[in-house]
Amino acid sequence: MDKRVYLLTIVSFVVGMVELIIGGILDLVAYDLGVSLGQAGLLITIFSLTFALSGPVLAVITAKLERKRLTIITLFVFLIGNVIAVFSPTYSILFAARILAAASSSLLIVLCVVMAANIVAPKYRARAIGIVNTGVSGSLVLGVPIGLMFGNAFGWRAPFVFITILTLLSITGIIFFMERVAPPAEQISLKRQFASLKDQKILFAHLTTFILLTGHSTLYSYLTPFVKFTMDLDGTWVSIIYLVFGIAAVSGGAVGGTLGDILGSKRTILGVIVIFAFAIFAIPFSTFSIPLFLVVMIIWGAMSWAITPPLQNYLMVSAPETSNVQISLNNSSLHLGIAVGSSIGAIVIDVSSVENNAAVGGILAVLSLGAALISMRNRKHQNAHA
Repeated sequence: MDKRVYLLTIVSFVVGMVELIIGGILDLVAYDLGVSLGQAGLLITIFSLTFALSGPVLAVITAKLERKRLTIITLFVFLIGNVIAVFSPTYSILFAARILAAASSSLLIVLCVVMAANIVAPKYRARAIGIVNTGVSGSLVLGVPIGLMFGNAFGWRAPFVFITILTLLSITGIIFFMERVAPPAEQISLKRQFASLKDQKILFAHLTTFILLTGHSTLYSYLTPFVKFTMDLDGTWVSIIYLVFGIAAVSGGAVGGTLGDILGSKRTILGVIVIFAFAIFAIPFSTFSIPLFLVVMIIWGAMSWAITPPLQNYLMVSAPETSNVQISLNNSSLHLGIAVGSSIGAIVIDVSSVENNAAVGGILAVLSLGAALISMRNRKHQNAHA
């Protein structure tokens, strides 16, 4: 395994962390900038939407640029976005800074995945994608506690100072340790690239990610009220549960990539979804015992992020001529799934109870299994190992 994959993992961790890094200190942002808590929350919403929508477009617009050079340029744009955030005097300027950071980070994560897949031998490709995605999942899981730690200690701008320093280190690492990576040999128009979604195989692969992450977010977004309501746990236990979940989620990316190399992407995708569905359905029935709940939750957490590496490898093998766009679209599917799942979870709580969020999440997981099976229906041109 090429050690530079770990450098790309660090970059993906740094750029991914910005999305949720102020999630735990929105009250501090709201108070300092004189806006409501709801307006402060839009700083996360606009980031997620910009990330989801800009990634595929930017991947196409920049398709002709050499990958190392493009990564350095985009990291500088990302750096500027975070420097603006540090010195933002008003809410509107901070809002604009979040858009700039989101657009650049969406492209950077695609570049990290594609470069990692290109610098390793084919037999290690799914594993390399898994390691890079460990950085992404780790950033999403650890962004809130890191933001809380720096924000509460030094003010809400401190997390952005932290990100700025890490970005400078990332730029240095890419400059000195990464070699040039050529862009795709054939440049395909935006229309033709998005036309790949007309292929049932590709469309339903993206729907698999979207539906599964929607199901995941339906419960995960409301994990705190769920454990407090069903298990009557205090704040200390909630913190422990998030820590355990975070470790499981970060590990899941590497597990999914390794299994993808060993078993093949198709078997891994189907197996992960089945295990995920069983785990999330079982969550409400495990709350009578904290140790049992933690075991089931670890399985759920690991499987929630184990799906990404084999599925992205499956997409790269299935549509090699549009691999950059497919990775970007898949990341967009993931983020849109998180956003939609949060909305569905809120509706479930309003009309029934938080106890039912797990069941709804499980039903969505079963639907994602159906989407995966439709995508994988035997067709003559399919790669047998995909």
